[in-house]
Amino acid sequence: MSTKTSIEWTEQTWNPTVGCSKISAGCANCYAEAMARRLKAMGVKGYENGFQLTLLPERLEEPLSRRRPTTYFVNSMSDLFHENIPDNYIRKVLAVIQQSPQHTFQILTKRAKRMADFFQGRTPPLNAWLGVTVENRADGIPRLDCLRAVAACVRFVSAEPLLEDLGIVDLSGIHWVIVGGESGPKARPMKREWVMNIKSQCDAEKVAFFFKQWGGWGADGKKRAKKQNGRLLDGRTWDAVPVPFCDFA
Repeated sequence: MSTKTSIEWTEQTWNPTVGCSKISAGCANCYAEAMARRLKAMGVKGYENGFQLTLLPERLEEPLSRRRPTTYFVNSMSDLFHENIPDNYIRKVLAVIQQSPQHTFQILTKRAKRMADFFQGRTPPLNAWLGVTVENRADGIPRLDCLRAVAACVRFVSAEPLLEDLGIVDLSGIHWVIVGGESGPKARPMKREWVMNIKSQCDAEKVAFFFKQWGGWGADGKKRAKKQNGRLLDGRTWDAVPVPFCDFA
């Protein structure tokens, strides 16, 4: 089902699939896995298999019934480009997006190569924003070239959980960068200088910068509850979002 969410950069989540599997360092303390286990224990429909990948075709048409323009995070509890999701099912998801021009759909993946291969010779719906996770240099940075290969109106990066200094990042063709620290009891720390390195590069390249949260660690290097950290970076929030511009359409 589509539901309201506390994720700061979106409005609703839409999960036509749930469940996933770990492929990189950013997956180690997956929030969705822990949530899926809780939902299974609560008997919530759709989570009978816990975090095992599950297609839920009965959820496909949910956005079609909503008239008010809404920003949806697609598969917050999964990865649309998981290797075990058939191409035909991905096409069905994209067909719903195509039929819902009043909405914006944010699709985030760690499986960037499959996404690029899927869209080779194919243009995504104009209202589909495509993004990749860039949690570190080894796993995350190579995903950027795959993202740039896709003709999306908005290409975005989620540097969450940010696990190290990313160094110099090629932001060409990127429209939006979201940065956040890891939450939960096993959260790994995020340093202020790592965040500011990304922000300064976004400023220089005129890329929209969104600071999501500190997570389980503060800028002072001390571990604490998320609610004590908040979203302030240098005393203020940073909530920039991109303006879609489709020069290839």
